[in-house]
Amino acid sequence: MFSLITQLLYNIRFAVSSKDIVRNENLYSKLTYTMQKHALKRYKIKQMFIFTLTKIAICYKILISVIFERIVVTMGLTLTEKILKAHLVDGEFVKGQEIGIRIDQTLTQDATGTMAYLEYEAMGVPRVRTEKSVAYIDHNTLQSGFENADDHRFIGSVCKKHGIYFSRPGNGICHQVHLERFGIPGKTLIGSDSHTPTGGGIGMLAMGAGGLDVAVAMGGGTYYIPMPTMTRINLTGYLKPWVSAKDIILEVLRRMSVKGGVGKIIEYGGEGVKTLSVPERATITNMGAELGATTSIFPSDEITLAFLKAQGREEDWTEILPDSDAVYDEVIDIDLCSLTPMAACPHMPDKVKTTDEIGKIKVDQVAIGSCTNSSYVDMMKVASILKGKTVDPTVSLCIAPGSKQVLNMLARNGALSDMIDAGARILESACGPCIGMGQSPNSGGVSLRTFNRNFEGRSGTKDASIYLVSPEVAAASALTGYLTDPRELGEAPDVKMPEKFIINDNMIEAPATPEEAKNVEVLRGPNIKPFPATEPLPKDIRAKAILKVGDNITTDHIMPAGAKILPYRSNIPYLSRFCFGVCDETFPERIKAEGKGIIIGGANYGQGSSREHAALVPLYLGVKAVITKSFARIHVANLVNAGILPFTFANEEDYDKIDQMDELELSDIRDCMENNKPVVLKNITKGEEYKLNDSHLSQRQRAMLLCGGLLDYTRENNK
Repeated sequence: MFSLITQLLYNIRFAVSSKDIVRNENLYSKLTYTMQKHALKRYKIKQMFIFTLTKIAICYKILISVIFERIVVTMGLTLTEKILKAHLVDGEFVKGQEIGIRIDQTLTQDATGTMAYLEYEAMGVPRVRTEKSVAYIDHNTLQSGFENADDHRFIGSVCKKHGIYFSRPGNGICHQVHLERFGIPGKTLIGSDSHTPTGGGIGMLAMGAGGLDVAVAMGGGTYYIPMPTMTRINLTGYLKPWVSAKDIILEVLRRMSVKGGVGKIIEYGGEGVKTLSVPERATITNMGAELGATTSIFPSDEITLAFLKAQGREEDWTEILPDSDAVYDEVIDIDLCSLTPMAACPHMPDKVKTTDEIGKIKVDQVAIGSCTNSSYVDMMKVASILKGKTVDPTVSLCIAPGSKQVLNMLARNGALSDMIDAGARILESACGPCIGMGQSPNSGGVSLRTFNRNFEGRSGTKDASIYLVSPEVAAASALTGYLTDPRELGEAPDVKMPEKFIINDNMIEAPATPEEAKNVEVLRGPNIKPFPATEPLPKDIRAKAILKVGDNITTDHIMPAGAKILPYRSNIPYLSRFCFGVCDETFPERIKAEGKGIIIGGANYGQGSSREHAALVPLYLGVKAVITKSFARIHVANLVNAGILPFTFANEEDYDKIDQMDELELSDIRDCMENNKPVVLKNITKGEEYKLNDSHLSQRQRAMLLCGGLLDYTRENNK
């Protein structure tokens, strides 16, 4: 009979798994034993081998009831599952299938915010319906023309009118400020910036998204993601002197790669978590974006409470921990004691080596700050290293504190003076060099940066070599002129988290009341252009393979950042001049000449930023479909939102069979999408056909594509 019981469990475990309960063989074995135990005890099943077939059938019914009533119901949840369960409004916890969740908070920044608010206005919702929505000015702060200033004025007026808080220029980087002043454990947050997962450091379920998805959430709409798998990174031990949180996430990237987190949420746990402050945790969750992960998250514990108390927000604290019997799809163990200072080498965040492995390379520039490493503790460590010393004369050192709060505290305690005395150039509390807004290195130069990305050309200097390092490595190397292991400096500085931060929110403007909002005028400058025109999906698509690119194409490849381009984020026609400029400077003119085209890409296409401009600009130029080996999560969602068909090759080797400028055809594509029929790509030039995969598209996304994108879909459903 026990064998029958076991077989029964084997047969039904797939159904149980579909409810996100059983995810590995260990749990299956546990269920088998527990079920046997409960069945024997509760129902007194004895003399099992003499049961008739009828009695066995009755036993089966009883056993199923036991499983679901006594085992399944009480099965432990991960930290993420608890938050998702509390916010689920559509779908079921089936891995890979689409779920819809309620969003509590949103954030935007000015490089993506202008377009997001144009989209929000187009929806016709008079006031945001989230618990808290905040607009930050932190990207386009270089005022070299009227464009940025006009965008800031537009965003400020939209915020005033529609119930959004407005963080003025100079108040700090969105992720740093949101962590300090607005983040709440257990809440959901999406932001039009890929590094929104920074909020996971405080126990939020925080995710990057396209601006249109953020606009919909502000209007009270549901946010959809594929139900992710759960990865636990189990931290043991403690960080040794001169080793930092940056080295932890670099180690994770070394092991998992820039596409190793796709379709996953990363949860951090283990005794080592208790040794990390909230800013250190936020550094790790921030760079989780480089894994391609949906998000990363830490538990909300006594460390979180101490941080919120220091920010005067202890009432926002809630303890959120995974259940002790929570089950994960993947577990990775990292012994913190084993880590040493590391760096990500050019031109990808997962090309990680120890500083010893890289050696004493000459350094031309050091940049410290960004949303990854600009906290008070980071800045104090840097100041302690620089105090009483002088930056090497061959090195340009720039430092950007992450928020007004951090900068103010450095100014009051003398640490800012220590940095200036050493020869550092102090930048405003903004993204700055991280987004290519100033401080480009010299031609062929080597720049060490505490940032999160080192994509080719992102710094503003195409042939520069960018290394991603910790603040400790950066400061030590600035003094020596060479990549330096900070352990060579002797005793490490002992910097403690403050018991109380300086709190002054006078750079955050509250919105007008609903009554006052009626008289608020939205201010628009001449650089602000409308959303690109869309149209319903046609019966057939015939176009050339206008561009073929390789693996790990980033949003920086598709739509570059930098001081020359960022001011035109609300001007799609102007931006189109630079589309795919890193890959092929002739692309804009070639597709304009053709009138339309199809893009062929490799694996992990669209990784990096959440900027929807990487979809909107190709839409404007006439891109009808993007066919790749695989996509990054946010970008494929942005393509659908824009009405561009995203397919993957059913057989990856078919990628090699297509040449740039081959004539391609998607015949009866509307019928295929409408009726879930197999999609085939015809290569007219070569007389070949290739099967395509569209299983990553939900029925909702298919409906969006048929309408022409999310805006058209929303209008159609609101009639």
